[in-house]
Amino acid sequence: MSADIPLNINIKEPRWDQSTFVGRASHFFTVTDPRNILLSDAQLENARKIVHDYRTTPAVVFWQWINQSFNAIVNYTNRSGDAPITVSQLGTAYVSATTGAVATALGLNALTKHVSPLIGRFVPFAAVAAANCINIPLMRQRELKFGIPITDENGNRLGESTKAAQQAITQVVISRILMAAPGMAIPPFIMNTLEKRAFLKRFPWMSAPIQVGLVGFCLVFATPLCCALFPQKSSMSVTRLEPELQAKIQENNPELERVYFNKGL
Repeated sequence: MSADIPLNINIKEPRWDQSTFVGRASHFFTVTDPRNILLSDAQLENARKIVHDYRTTPAVVFWQWINQSFNAIVNYTNRSGDAPITVSQLGTAYVSATTGAVATALGLNALTKHVSPLIGRFVPFAAVAAANCINIPLMRQRELKFGIPITDENGNRLGESTKAAQQAITQVVISRILMAAPGMAIPPFIMNTLEKRAFLKRFPWMSAPIQVGLVGFCLVFATPLCCALFPQKSSMSVTRLEPELQAKIQENNPELERVYFNKGL
């Protein structure tokens, strides 16, 4: 049942559709319910607080955690590099990534209470973008600390570079944010228009399936196109590497100008 609860509850407006007789009747059955006189001020205040705060209940936190846990697994399994990671390091990365991303997403989603409905539809995109900026680097923090393998054009390993890791993770973050953009930017405009039409007013239960369909349609195209924004075998100039790595390469391969690395996904 919780999946049917809209994300923009307005307690100042009737709960049911007032354009239909059934909706109006349901509203006034509730308003004129004689049992309401038995409710105390504390119960009424508590009910109001529940409506306002329902989006920060443990259930919402739980599902945000599930989502960010899935993202953390994806980010870890699609990382660059081949260095082993201990259980302790993996646990630290997981806890920091999910905690930071969930806190950021919940904080930004709370802004929907204070902005117009149309703008509020774009706040989740900001939350997704911010969560990606936290989750991906934290799950791949070992790469930022110790570097990822770099090679010459023929695949000969030259060492590990943190500068290459920074570029790789930046490219992945950009790809992920742009990947989410169509699915979270286009449907709000369409849904905002559809909700003013008679069709959705008559069949409000169709709102969720239509939104899911629109997002899925966007992702079918956005996922491969955004993954293709940067080469999987990325590259950078030798002059942008760490000084000690530059010296090592210039000593052994003085003619080498670019190095290559797997950026991950």
